[in-house]
Amino acid sequence: MRCPFCAHDDTQVKDSRPTEDGTAIRRRRQCSSCGARFTTFERVQLREVVVIKSGDRREPFDRAKLEQSIALACRKRGIDQERLDQLVSGIQRQVEASGEAEVPSSHIGELVMEGLRQIDSVAYIRFASVYRDFSEARDFEKFASTVQQAAKD
Repeated sequence: MRCPFCAHDDTQVKDSRPTEDGTAIRRRRQCSSCGARFTTFERVQLREVVVIKSGDRREPFDRAKLEQSIALACRKRGIDQERLDQLVSGIQRQVEASGEAEVPSSHIGELVMEGLRQIDSVAYIRFASVYRDFSEARDFEKFASTVQQAAKD
């Protein structure tokens, strides 16, 4: 593993342990050249998945991009980072375990919406506003009223 500080190729693993949700291995490393310490995460990747975007564009599935969009929807909502990591890991597992080499971005968006709906209604509405391309305040009002109605049922 290359040191992110000095780019030296020789680093040593000082400690390894599974993450709390068991989906990755956390490794503490130390560079033998500069002595800097850093953390890496090792995750299982079942298969390479390509995401089919609008206009038939294709790009590799990117966990970091998924994490970023969920974090943006949940910003300032006081949601525990571990809970968000579990959501991202669960979505990634579903996508990889589907057996499909190509997955439409709309399917991933629906998985995110379902996960956020269970975690936080405001984050759910924020994500939906971008995902469903709300263009007017009425769009927010209609969607929020369906969320409130579902919460009452």
